[in-house]
Formats: sequence, structure tokens, C-alpha cells
Amino acid sequence: MKPVRTERLILRNWEERDRDLFHRINSDERVMEFFPFRRNRAISDVKMDEFRETIARQGFGWTAAEIAATGACIGFIGLSRTDHMPGLFPAGTVEIGWRLAPEFWGKGYVSEAARAWLDYGFEVMGLDEIVSFAVAANRRSTAVMERIGMVADPARDFDHPGVPDNHPHLKRHSFYRITREEWTKKKAAS
Repeated sequence: MKPVRTERLILRNWEERDRDLFHRINSDERVMEFFPFRRNRAISDVKMDEFRETIARQGFGWTAAEIAATGACIGFIGLSRTDHMPGLFPAGTVEIGWRLAPEFWGKGYVSEAARAWLDYGFEVMGLDEIVSFAVAANRRSTAVMERIGMVADPARDFDHPGVPDNHPHLKRHSFYRITREEWTKKKAAS
């Protein structure tokens, strides 16, 4: 994959030097507040390898986000197919998502990178729609969705099939979306 550059970030494939950060964001209680699981180091390493392979194969995915000025990896921001949730979304659906280490929250990195990924999805991949979803109570994530121009679509809210029944407060997910036409108008207006 050719890295995607923003004003402050480089969005790239995962490298060996990212393993500690990747494990940290997948095991941190604050980062994973709205997930029913935490990943140990071995599982994190396997997951990072899966992400790296997917990105190498298809040219996009949950990519590492690096601060260009320092080289520090801060988490991931990217696009991913929703194939892991068959029956819930139409074939070919692509979602945008993110996960950052807490010390990088509130600095606008996610919105900056997400806008670059929306450009990529609509202009390079030719997508008609990009979606996102989060636990209904996850206001930090839904606020980012709104900042980048996504629109809530309550008729498409759903109970996540991957969330076990013993975590009922994490099952309901709010659904957001943006179409290529909406994104194009938003960019032209700004």
C-alpha cells in the first residue's frame, strides 16, 4: 500500500515497531471501554499480522496512523469491508473506523485521517457509500462521525451479533453513513 498523507499524519501499513502500541490500544480499559473483550499480547500480534496482510492484499484496511513529525504510531484509522458480519450489511459495504491511544485523543487526528480516508474511498475506490457504527453510548466515536459529515440513520441501528448476551449494554449500535454525493457537496462547500 502506498501511504496516505495528511497535514500531520502518515497512514500506512503496520510495521514490527508498532507491536507494543497495537497491543496497548487493544488491552487498554479506556480505549476498549465499548468492547466486550481485551486482547492479550499473543492475540494482538496475530490480529496485527491479519491487518497487515489485508492491507498488503487489498491496498486499504485498518492502517497504522503515524505522526509525521515524530514517527510515533498513535493507533489505527482506516476503511474495512464488513464481510465479517454477513447478513447485516449488503455485500461490498465498507466501514470507516479508528482506535487511538488515549494520550492522542482530542487533538483532531481521527477527524483529519478520516477525511483523507473518505476521499480515498469515494475518489480512488469509487464507493457510493461509507458507513460507520459504534455502541450507542459511545459519544466520542459518534461525535467524530458527525464532525466528518456522516449522518445518523436510526432505521439501520442494530444489535451487534458479535457482542455476547452477557454484555447487553454493548449490543445496541448506532449506524451512521455518508454517500459520495453528500461528501462531494460537503467538500465543495468547505
